[in-house]
Amino acid sequence: MQITNSYDDPSVVPPEVRKKYVWLETGNAAAILQATSPAEYGELIAVLRDFTLQADTWLVAGGNKGDIAEMFDDKFRQLGWKETRIDTEVRGVFLTDFIKKGGDYIPQQRTSVSSVYSEGFRVDNHKGRMIVDIEWNAKDGNLDRDLAAYRSWHEYGLINGAVIITKDRLPLLELARKIWARYQATLPSGVTAGPLPIDLKTSTTTSFDKAEIRVKRQGRGHALS
Repeated sequence: MQITNSYDDPSVVPPEVRKKYVWLETGNAAAILQATSPAEYGELIAVLRDFTLQADTWLVAGGNKGDIAEMFDDKFRQLGWKETRIDTEVRGVFLTDFIKKGGDYIPQQRTSVSSVYSEGFRVDNHKGRMIVDIEWNAKDGNLDRDLAAYRSWHEYGLINGAVIITKDRLPLLELARKIWARYQATLPSGVTAGPLPIDLKTSTTTSFDKAEIRVKRQGRGHALS
């Protein structure tokens, strides 16, 4: 697996955006997306630059499409990105009975076989030849599905690349504990804030550390997390 860091180039990812997030890519994905999908990549960078993580939006209980995911999706919707299902259809052709003509072998018989139609799944944000999925608090199995699909779609020539935005669970847990302790200190004596309203200790939901494991064991392709 080729883990790269084209995002460290300030001409690819501006320093003010680079330092706000933890990055992981394969195949120089950031540089490739900047070159092959410049408009969409520019919009991704703009969304990342303007996004601010506020405690009153992430330090609350939420499901697969919690407040953070909806906030990101809303920003992309405003830029014309759409939720999209990507289906594929494979058509096979058998070429047989070759005869040599000059330096080439020319098939004399051509037989088409029935096409195979595969229903895909909905990605959160699609525009042009680029995908951005927000996997903030979904089941971690989604990452296997996402990465396998991205690789197939890239090999089919349907997309230039894909991006997953997720939470960096362990640093977020440490920050949540500090914020919750400060909040507890503001309460009257004898009053407790209770446990953290979100569970950042579980390893069954999507997070950066889970995505990193999946990305590093995937085959070739271009992915940016």
